[in-house]
Amino acid sequence: MELQRLLRSQGFGSRAECRVLVVEGRVNVAGKTCVDPFAHFEPAGLSFAVDGVLWNYREFVYLAMSKPAGYECSRRPQYYPSVYSLLPQPLATRGVQTVGRLDQDSTGLLLLSDDGQFIHTFTSPRKRIPKVYEVTTRYKVEDAQVMALLHGVELHDDAQPVEAVACIRLDEKRLRLTVTEGKYHLVKRMIAAAGNRVEALHRIAVGGFSLPLSLPVGHWMWLESPELELLAQRG
Repeated sequence: MELQRLLRSQGFGSRAECRVLVVEGRVNVAGKTCVDPFAHFEPAGLSFAVDGVLWNYREFVYLAMSKPAGYECSRRPQYYPSVYSLLPQPLATRGVQTVGRLDQDSTGLLLLSDDGQFIHTFTSPRKRIPKVYEVTTRYKVEDAQVMALLHGVELHDDAQPVEAVACIRLDEKRLRLTVTEGKYHLVKRMIAAAGNRVEALHRIAVGGFSLPLSLPVGHWMWLESPELELLAQRG
């Protein structure tokens, strides 16, 4: 693949902009500066640097972010900064999208990718990928509320009751809730339907992959094969 095309595929701008990067000597491939935008390289496994920052060629991008509160999962945020502002520009430029959404006041594990099939898999209700949340409630969690969540609560726009896969009371006002659907404001609406109210919502896991405690809030990490295999687990 031509170097200018390779850079464009990785989010470094238009072909003309990538050509300028190369001609100006700002691109290093395999330890050497390359000033020929038409030089050919095998992209698989290729490492390169732009302005001294090292990158690996990736056909698709898979990321996990520890989303902070006060950020919107939108490219056109209305009231708060966008989560895309927390990414390096090349990742945002190449079309990385959030896999589903977390509300601006919700925190925790947020997946991002530019792989359409991956995004579909983890947002489609039919795939029934479990998502685990830690929920802080306004009022004390009663036994009846836990049972209601496990047996199914009725939401205004659903003909069938929606039930949690698992619901564990952590203390008087905290739950660990597992759901497999991705409806709008689902957890908040389920808790409300059970007779309580969400004060804080934190996603801790998707599939078999848990948000690493070592990942600082507001930071992101690459997802490689081991993490992707964990994500695909359904139980």
